[in-house]
Amino acid sequence: MAQLLCEDLTLGYDNGAILEGLSFSVEKGDYLAIVGENGSGKSTLMKTILGLLKPLKGEVVFGDGLKKYEVGYLPQQTVVQKDFPASVWEVVLSGCLSKERFFPFYTKADKARAMFNIDRLGLASLKERSYRELSGGQQQRVLLARALCATEKVLLLDEPVSGLDPVVTAEMYDIIDSLNRSGITIIMISHDVQAAVKYADKILHVGKTPFFGTVGEYLATDKGMAYLAEKKARKEDE
Repeated sequence: MAQLLCEDLTLGYDNGAILEGLSFSVEKGDYLAIVGENGSGKSTLMKTILGLLKPLKGEVVFGDGLKKYEVGYLPQQTVVQKDFPASVWEVVLSGCLSKERFFPFYTKADKARAMFNIDRLGLASLKERSYRELSGGQQQRVLLARALCATEKVLLLDEPVSGLDPVVTAEMYDIIDSLNRSGITIIMISHDVQAAVKYADKILHVGKTPFFGTVGEYLATDKGMAYLAEKKARKEDE
């Protein structure tokens, strides 16, 4: 069974639907990119997957042993988050509390897991540094390490390279790709179709006429061909 199955979803709020007739599935090890224009419903879908918003119709089903609380989440950074007054260690370790349990303190296993993910993301030398003093790219790696403390199964990433310079953006995409190749399922919300085509194996394009399929199938659609034409035009202008 799929780790995540969404069937005939209608999403929105009391004042009306934003997305209708949305169906897709995510298998273990998939790299799914969710793309679409601003206001197309990407954030609404994200909130629904996280259980923060109930669908107006249809359902979100977790399977293959995945629990709702085992979806690690990397949110878009806000000004308030960038100025968070805590150390790298404290921020990463806090990801362990997202697990469904009844005691509010950290175990030895939690601390070992946090240290493992700090090393994994190349943050050991920054462990005692204040989060607010880090660069944007370093902060994103800290938040990704935090999300990994919550899960080794599925990561939901909301515009993970927003605001980063091109070099750091490429580094972040490489890290995410490496995590996917290690077996972690990636669901990435992005406005960057080029990155979606390069890294993902499946694409969900949300909007009035949603599309779900492989990258190859996407490139054969009107939306995909428009992207290829735009890419070709950019190369000719260079």
